[in-house]
Amino acid sequence: MKKDITTTEDIQLLVNTFYSRVRENEILGYVFDDVAQVNWEKHLPVMHSFWATVLFGRASFKGNPLAKHTALHERVPLTEEHFATWLVLWHETIDELFDGKVAQSAKSKAELMKILMLGKIQQLNTANAV
Repeated sequence: MKKDITTTEDIQLLVNTFYSRVRENEILGYVFDDVAQVNWEKHLPVMHSFWATVLFGRASFKGNPLAKHTALHERVPLTEEHFATWLVLWHETIDELFDGKVAQSAKSKAELMKILMLGKIQQLNTANAV
């Protein structure tokens, strides 16, 4: 039986497993590795902190994910397909590793993030088209 996400180590396992899948994905991998040229040694701890803040209410994350994604969108058009793929991989990773209230919350919060990020990017597209 799978356990819920309850510790920092659980978040690290989730995030590390998820991003290894992202890097292997043909839709997302190039965005992270080739376009954004993510420094994974720096990025993964930031994502650990982000998800600890989101899921456990720890105020350890400092950053602006929306600004990062909108800046990235200027370099490569981020589409519904990118965000949908990201969300599917997130859900699959959670479902494989965990089960419980926090795991479900992690999926719900990611769905809201997708809506927020995609909506903001679509607003930018509309503003730039005018």
